Amino acid sequence: MNPLDKIAGTLVAGVVLAVVAVFLIHAMAPAPAAVGDALQVLGRWLHIAAGITWIGLLYYFNFVQVPALAAAAADKGGPGGAGVTKYVAPRALLWFRWAALVTWLSGALYLMITPHLGFLSAFTLGFMEAGTWQHATIGLGAWLGTIMLFNVWMIIWPNQQKILGLKPATDDEKAKARRYAFLASRTNTMLSLPMLLCMAASAHGLPF
Repeated sequence: MNPLDKIAGTLVAGVVLAVVAVFLIHAMAPAPAAVGDALQVLGRWLHIAAGITWIGLLYYFNFVQVPALAAAAADKGGPGGAGVTKYVAPRALLWFRWAALVTWLSGALYLMITPHLGFLSAFTLGFMEAGTWQHATIGLGAWLGTIMLFNVWMIIWPNQQKILGLKPATDDEKAKARRYAFLASRTNTMLSLPMLLCMAASAHGLPF
């Protein structure tokens, strides 16, 4: 059976290839990496993979699905957006919200196990424990990510449950839910840009 026929098989195959790549690089390296270094790489790898999934779906919602549903609603003779609302949106939201949580948790873990960073130093923006510009940069990105995570789980998802009919709601409540979810999603799209800049700058040693 071809593993590419199912998404689970595709993901497992990708992980296997990544592990093989790690062993090949380890075999060719002049000196083996320390266990702590390997854990940092794995933590960062998980953080990046989950973050790509989260932000990718955020951009999909804002750049593709929302405008498409608006166009479908305006097209009186068209097929409408019921198929997207029923089959696509719930699945996309499932991956979206859990990818957001895994991104935040793996990022927090990465800060904890990376000696020159530290969870507390990052989230206090370097004002504690003789922090540096790198703590301030990655800490600002972490705070932006935390706000975005809050928006996902506390605003977007509860309101989407009303919109999709997963929770009972009146028409007025659904209209308000659409507005709240829309604004929270747009806020996250806006915050994602400085957040990504902070993460890239910190990783590549670029102070602001």
